[in-house]
Amino acid sequence: MEQKIRKDLSIGPNLRRLREDHGFSQEKLCAELQRNSYDIGRSTYQKYENGKLNIPVRLLRKLKKLYNCTYEDLLD
Repeated sequence: MEQKIRKDLSIGPNLRRLREDHGFSQEKLCAELQRNSYDIGRSTYQKYENGKLNIPVRLLRKLKKLYNCTYEDLLD
């Protein structure tokens, strides 16, 4: 019997909600992350929000600090 692996839940909607709640466009958020030593382009970040790429833990840490939120806010 063939088993299928369930995909991880996408946290993209959470990333978008937090970004918008803090008044950032994708471009402005990426510029802020770059000022905080995380090199990222808007098209890459867009893929995280759209669930096309898995988000690196290092970026989650940066976003947690930037948004002053918990990991649950990012992941739930």
